Amino acid sequence: MSIQSFQPGQIVYVIIRNPHAQDVANVQEAAVVQNPESPGDLALFVYETYYPLNDEVAVFSSSSEAENAFQEAFGYTEIEGYYG
Repeated sequence: MSIQSFQPGQIVYVIIRNPHAQDVANVQEAAVVQNPESPGDLALFVYETYYPLNDEVAVFSSSSEAENAFQEAFGYTEIEGYYG
């Protein structure tokens, strides 16, 4: 999806890394909002923090799309012998 197609108030899904454990990532729901630090731009509001909404962020319109992308990027943790 192009960032121009998002609207304030829209709920989207992103793959985000845990800021305290960089080897841990998960799918997280986020809200598209007006960026309080850059009027006229949009931001993602997740974990009580604003993140710029730009082409560097993979944003998905549904949780299933995000989960599929997560599995493609990080693999399946249910695989026998998987330790990381």
